[in-house]
Amino acid sequence: LDVIKQQLQEFIPHVKNISDYSIRKIAGRDLARFKEFKKQGIAVRFGRFTQKENDQIQKNVEEFLSLTGIDSAEKLLFSYKYPEERKTIQRLKTKHQFCEKISAGIPRPWRLIYYRARKIYDPNIRKGKYSNEEEKKLLRYQARHGNDWKTISAMMSRSTLSLGRKYSIIKSAVNNGHWSKKEIQKLTHAVEEVIKKRIEEEEAEEEENVLPSSETSSRDLLIEREKLYYNLPWTEIETKVGTRNWRQCKQKWHTILRARMNKGKEVIRGNEALQMKINLIKRLHEMQVEDINDVKWIEVCNAIGDFPSSYLQDKFYKLKISCVPLWRRKTFSEIINYLYEKKLPEFEEQL
Repeated sequence: LDVIKQQLQEFIPHVKNISDYSIRKIAGRDLARFKEFKKQGIAVRFGRFTQKENDQIQKNVEEFLSLTGIDSAEKLLFSYKYPEERKTIQRLKTKHQFCEKISAGIPRPWRLIYYRARKIYDPNIRKGKYSNEEEKKLLRYQARHGNDWKTISAMMSRSTLSLGRKYSIIKSAVNNGHWSKKEIQKLTHAVEEVIKKRIEEEEAEEEENVLPSSETSSRDLLIEREKLYYNLPWTEIETKVGTRNWRQCKQKWHTILRARMNKGKEVIRGNEALQMKINLIKRLHEMQVEDINDVKWIEVCNAIGDFPSSYLQDKFYKLKISCVPLWRRKTFSEIINYLYEKKLPEFEEQL
């Protein structure tokens, strides 16, 4: 098992946090795939699925349906709804290597691909704004079932993630005003706690890979800055703060962090703001990516300056909607090209 963990470490950095049972599953389903992608120079991906990946999943599902003769994606992915056909469907999935077929061409763990396919094809998952009646139902069901979002999801036809986040927002909606000094102290302390816990969990591994002092100093500085805002457990932080929802906590922390990174200035104005727009456009253009989900925002932060990645993403969004006509109809690369060719010269002239 230790050998398998070492091999997976290259592709899944957080493998040490995965149970032994799951590691064996991943090794059986994914390790050979990951190695093949590596030969092709393709990195294993996590995070939000791109449109290209969603299209590939749909293509894989349709091809598997055609191969096996299964009537629909719903039967394939939700066979428990069809008890009379379930054994036949399972036999066909085993015979025709469902795991390999569904994940073909997608450099992600099989489990994530499978969950994404279920989300795409689930006929019962509703999207969009919650109605007043839905909010009342959510509060009623939560009072009855607690945070058992899986049970509530089956009753409301909403995803578990959507329900959890919506409930978090509803329960603290009464507290939308100015943050008190005590709340800010709680937030700061909560963030410090989760970061400290994360560092302690990584200490053993870091000690095994000691770098020369000059390299260590540079590396630690980069890692520490990322840890201040990257992938923090906001629902856990929300619980520690107690009076605000996870979204409010995240927004407030990024405001605090941005001010600290910029010598106390919460808002950047004038030529400084203009220069940041110029640098942002140039950096995104240099990256030459086709999909916004492929942008490595931490690298953008490192290139531009001390800003949380969410701040730069927000700045890009504002640039896009204010400067690019018909931006909803354009691809990410078309938006970047427009900003680079049309708006960048204007900004540089203003500067």
